[in-house]
Amino acid sequence: RSAIVPVAGLGTRLLPATKSQPKEMLPVARKPVVQYVAEELVANGIEQILFVTGRGKTSIENHFDHDPELARLLAAANKHELLEHLSAVELNAKFFYTRQRLQRGLGDAVLCGEHFAGEEPFVVALGDSIIGLNASSQAVSRMAELFQERHASCVLAIEEVPPEETVHYGIIEPADAEGDVFRVANLVEKPAPGRAPSNLAIAGRYVFSPLIFDMIRRVQPDSRGEIQLTEAIQLMCEEGRRVLALKLPPGEKRYDIGNFGSYFATFVEFALVESEL
Repeated sequence: RSAIVPVAGLGTRLLPATKSQPKEMLPVARKPVVQYVAEELVANGIEQILFVTGRGKTSIENHFDHDPELARLLAAANKHELLEHLSAVELNAKFFYTRQRLQRGLGDAVLCGEHFAGEEPFVVALGDSIIGLNASSQAVSRMAELFQERHASCVLAIEEVPPEETVHYGIIEPADAEGDVFRVANLVEKPAPGRAPSNLAIAGRYVFSPLIFDMIRRVQPDSRGEIQLTEAIQLMCEEGRRVLALKLPPGEKRYDIGNFGSYFATFVEFALVESEL
């Protein structure tokens, strides 16, 4: 029912565009990145979403808030098509916000949502990653089903990446690699090419049991003072917990808005499916 969406990152690889604007609010075709993420989650049955924000991220809150003055002006001007676009932002879900006061990594950002998640399993969806063209993915639903059917502690969405790009992602070591679902033996955060245990990268979607919060608290900060979520998942693996991976099909690839190259490519691909343009 619940999802945590970390959006507190500084987006330094997208400067100067992100100097005063969150990277999650950069437009991809008609909509900002984070709206695609929210639409995907709602389409997969998520009922409440917690955004873990940071300094300078209030535009995310404003985007999902109702704007009666703007709606009134559009109605008075008979701009009904724009009204429809505006109403599309008001998704059928409850939105909550909390701040990660210090930049202490993805693990710490997820820990900020502990009281929100409570004792129920929950989804984590990275706010700068869109799954599937126009977010038309049912991966989260399949992950949730797998989590329940296999009594897992964690399910990860994964995708194949070129070997030279492993340095940008959390990379898994599969215990077995038969089919599209398999058990995870180990994880490595951003390994250098040639040192990665595979080319299977975590694709920005996770399903967790509340056990993950205890694991995060046990992780020691890295050299940059950050608490890595991959290390918490690795502790699950070391303790024999069931950590599973679901490989994304080609039609549901991850669009990572982490750098200008991937952002430009995503924008063009999404824009080209706009038939009237």
